[in-house]
Amino acid sequence: MDAWSAELDRLLARNESKAARERLTLIQLFEELRGLGYAGGYDAVRRYARRWSKERGTSTASAYVPLSFAPGEAYRFDWSHEVVLLSGTTVMVKAVHVRLCHSRMLFVRAYPRETQEMVFDAHDRAFALFKGTCTRGIYDNMKTAVETIFVGKGRL
Repeated sequence: MDAWSAELDRLLARNESKAARERLTLIQLFEELRGLGYAGGYDAVRRYARRWSKERGTSTASAYVPLSFAPGEAYRFDWSHEVVLLSGTTVMVKAVHVRLCHSRMLFVRAYPRETQEMVFDAHDRAFALFKGTCTRGIYDNMKTAVETIFVGKGRL
């Protein structure tokens, strides 16, 4: 591997600089290296790439960041799809989940569809149960609330 380490370093660095979905797999990097004349095995390339990753700090760091919220600071809003039995008929419903981040108090309500009117109704009922609202809401990209997703964090 020593004779090819500089070339593999170059391939790994170039690969790391690409967007995640454009990155080559280790097999593809191995094939590229073989195309340049490398006659060694895949396992040597894999071991070298793992060691290279650790040295450069690109492997996952073992860190724990606790999430803590003050009372009234935030709530989470999400939908789930549930199968229920209504009058003997199996039906798919959309369940709204609103959870207070500090106390973990939960509000759940099922709706026949995921529409904007039902989003408004769920908020109204959840805030009535909680006896108020929080200063911030945390949402996933719901198709009922997000019309367009832009590059980065931009939303309409």
